[in-house]
Amino acid sequence: MFNSLISSIKRWHNKPKAEKGANANSPAGNGRPPKPDSNKPSGTTKTSRVVVPRSDHCLSRRDVSRAALTVMKRLQEAGFEAYIVGGGVRDLLLGGHPKDFDVATDATPEQAKQLFRGARIVGRRFRILHARIGREVIEVTTFRGHHSDGEAHEAQQSEHGMLLRDNVYGDLESDAVRRDFTVNALYYTTDGFEIHDYTGGIRDIEQRQIRMIGDPETRYKEDPVRMLRAVRFAAKLDFEIEPATAAPLKELAPLLRNIAPARLFDEVLKLLMCGQGERTFELLREHHLWPHLFPDNARHLDSPEALALTRQALRNTDDRIRNDQRVTPAFLYAALLWPAVNAEQQFLTEKGIPPVPALAQAAQKITSNQLIHTAIPKRFSMPMRDIWEMQSRLPRRGGERAFRLMEHPKFRAAYDFLLLREDSGEIPAGLGQWWTEFQQADEQQRQQMVRDVPRNGARGSKSRGRRNRGGRNRNRSKRPNGGAEHPSN
Repeated sequence: MFNSLISSIKRWHNKPKAEKGANANSPAGNGRPPKPDSNKPSGTTKTSRVVVPRSDHCLSRRDVSRAALTVMKRLQEAGFEAYIVGGGVRDLLLGGHPKDFDVATDATPEQAKQLFRGARIVGRRFRILHARIGREVIEVTTFRGHHSDGEAHEAQQSEHGMLLRDNVYGDLESDAVRRDFTVNALYYTTDGFEIHDYTGGIRDIEQRQIRMIGDPETRYKEDPVRMLRAVRFAAKLDFEIEPATAAPLKELAPLLRNIAPARLFDEVLKLLMCGQGERTFELLREHHLWPHLFPDNARHLDSPEALALTRQALRNTDDRIRNDQRVTPAFLYAALLWPAVNAEQQFLTEKGIPPVPALAQAAQKITSNQLIHTAIPKRFSMPMRDIWEMQSRLPRRGGERAFRLMEHPKFRAAYDFLLLREDSGEIPAGLGQWWTEFQQADEQQRQQMVRDVPRNGARGSKSRGRRNRGGRNRNRSKRPNGGAEHPSN
C-alpha cells in the first residue's frame, strides 16, 4: 500500500501543472489514481468511444441486482465514477439473467473499502474489493492502466510474458483496453443509463463473435488462461471465435503448463460444469487445448469407447445442470480419467497383478499424473476413487452383498457410472438393468433376484474356502454352505 502511494505521488509530480490543478479540484481529488497521458503510446488497441443512450439499448436497471446498484450509488455519492461492467452487461444485452455483477470505479481499493462495512481487499496479481451487501458479494475493481506505466512493484512479468502482478491504475478508457474480450468491455452507468463501448463490443455481440482486445498472442502470453476463457465464452454464448483470436491457440497452448494447478482446477469447473460442457470439450479439442488439461484422457480418445464415455459424461452433466440437479466434480473427474485408469489396470493385470491391487495402483498413477496439470481436492478425489473401486464390486451380488452395496454412500454414483460404461460400449449391457430393477423391487422380490444370480462354479468350493486353509482353521467344522466366499473388497 505504501509503495503504491509513493509511485502515485511520483507520477502526479511528473504531470503538467494544469492537470495537477484539475485533479486537485476534482470531487475525489484526495488520492484518486492519476489519469494516464492519453497521448502516450501504450501498445494497445486504438479506441473510439461509443455511448449508447437509454433509448437505443434494452438494458434496464430493474434487471441489475439491488446490491450492485447500492454499491454504485455509494461510490457515486462519494464523488467517484461507478459502472456495471463485464459479463453482466453482456448477458443482459443478450437477454440473459446474470447471477453476478461486477462494478468498476476510479476509487482505489483502499478508498472504496471505507464506504462498505466488512469489505475485504483480495488478490495479489490485481487487487480487488469484495463489498458485501446483504447476502451478496459485489466485486469492485479499480480502473486499470497499462502495465508498462507502472513501477516495478506494481507490474511484473515472467520470462514467458505472463503478468505476475498488474496493480497499475488508470481511467475508464485504459480499463476498457486492458480487459480481455470486446464483449466483456462494456460499461453501464445509472448516470444517464448509458452504455459506454470503447472496443467495439456491441458490434461483436451483434456479429456473435469472441474477439480479443489488442494483439491476441501478446494477451495470451500475459495470461494463458485467456485461451480457456475464449473457448468458454464461445461455448456458453454460442459465438464463434474470431479468426485472429483463434489463430495463436494451438501454438501457445503449452503455456497452460505455467498456470498453477489449483487455478486450472477452478477453470475446469467453469469450462465443464456450466451447462455447455460437451460443446466446450469439442472446442478445446479443436484448438488443441484439451491435452494440456487432461493429457491421459486425450491419449485414449482414439478409442471409440473412451471418446463415447467422455462425451456421454459431459452430456449427462449438461442435462443435470439444465434440470437443476446436483452435479459433482468427483463424478466428472472419475469419467474423464477412467479410460486411462482402466487401460493401466488391464496392463498390470496382464503382468500377473491381481485385479484389485492393479486397480489401486492404476488409480494412484493416473491421479498423480493429473495432479501435475489440475488440482483435485481430497473432497473430490476420495469419492472419485470410491466410484472406481465399486465397479469391481457391483457384479458380485450374491448373499448379502447387493444389500450392503446399496447402503454404501457412493452407491448411486457408482451405479450411474456403471450405466455410463454400458452406454459407451465399454462393457456389455445387462448388469445396469439388474441393478435398476433391484432398486425398484420390494424386499421379497430383491431376495428372489439375489437367489437367481448365477453362481460362479469356482466360488464356494471347499478347497478355496478361506476357513479351510491350514492352521487353526484346518480342524474347524465346515460351514453349512460348504465353504465361505471370498470377502468383498
